[in-house]
Amino acid sequence: MSDFSNINIQDLPENEGNTPTDFYDNFRVKLNTVEQFPSLYTFKFIVKADAEKLEQVKVLFEHPSTKFSEKESSGGKYKSITVETFVNNAEDVIDYYKKVSKIDSVIML
Repeated sequence: MSDFSNINIQDLPENEGNTPTDFYDNFRVKLNTVEQFPSLYTFKFIVKADAEKLEQVKVLFEHPSTKFSEKESSGGKYKSITVETFVNNAEDVIDYYKKVSKIDSVIML
């Protein structure tokens, strides 16, 4: 299982001119530095406590190895969802993040 705490967004270089492509290029380098692929990778998201939003996230992760765990916030407005799934390389990780980023109201950790 991957130790997600090894990758911190603040570790990525910041430039005022960074484009989304630059961000993902930097993230890819960081992933390849701290992870060994292929492997199980852990994703964490926060979603409004809405069954439809949760399902939209879950449907993106189709690999048979995928495991989900959920935890409701103390106020019940949000759910955290942890997804552990098999990835072949850093590009798979980035592709998952790009797909999830298209879902409204999802926070990616």
